[in-house]
Amino acid sequence: MKTLKVLTLVITLLVVTITYGQNKKDRKIINDANKAKQTLLKQDAGLENFFNKSAGYVIFPNVGKGGFIIGGASGNGVVYEDDAIIGMASLKKLNVGLQAGGQAIIEVIFFEEKEDLKAFKDSNFQFGAEASAVAVKSGIAFNAKYKDGVAVFALPKAGLMADASVGGQKFKFSPIPQ
Repeated sequence: MKTLKVLTLVITLLVVTITYGQNKKDRKIINDANKAKQTLLKQDAGLENFFNKSAGYVIFPNVGKGGFIIGGASGNGVVYEDDAIIGMASLKKLNVGLQAGGQAIIEVIFFEEKEDLKAFKDSNFQFGAEASAVAVKSGIAFNAKYKDGVAVFALPKAGLMADASVGGQKFKFSPIPQ
């Protein structure tokens, strides 16, 4: 009987570990993404329509941007499909041009159709050089539209930088084990 209890406990722990196999860093990013979603909705309730009707979305709760002539950005985020977490993502950007400063932002990318989300998951996704994010302001999301299957919103958290482009961003998707 004691062996059966120990075996049951071990199996339960294995299932929980595999099911919720995120490491500490991933759990922090997921926590930050949940808070970032609430912050975005508080800033602009019109985003709720995007969250509810998109095929999926990725929230990067802490994107750091900085540069002086040569600049870059990076961040980690959480990928959702049907409002369920399906994976983690990373964002990298390197650019050259007129820029100065540093900034921390929340960035959310909405995918209009399943094919758009699939392209992101297959790592076949990056923004063209001219792409830019819509700054989150109260009421602006009601009029925002998808462009080429995606809609991108950014909310500055801290700092100042004269650059709202997302062009050249590259992404890597890592599924969460099911």
